[in-house]
Amino acid sequence: MDEITAMKQVLDSMEDVVRLRSQARAERRAEEAEAQRRDFQEKLQRAAASKIELDSISSNVKGKQDAVQRDQLIGLMMAGF
Repeated sequence: MDEITAMKQVLDSMEDVVRLRSQARAERRAEEAEAQRRDFQEKLQRAAASKIELDSISSNVKGKQDAVQRDQLIGLMMAGF
């Protein structure tokens, strides 16, 4: 009877080890997934900031082009064309 009890304790202990390893693996995967999510979110924010900066530069260039065209048109009008 003692051998059966000892075997049961060994099996219970082995089950506990397997369960703990599985739990640790799941926790590690969850941490990795969270780190990847944070990294992706950071990249999205940088991309959004870059887009805003590029849009601002583009708008500035467009404004300068419009001003040049306006000045050229005024110059032509003043010249009598």
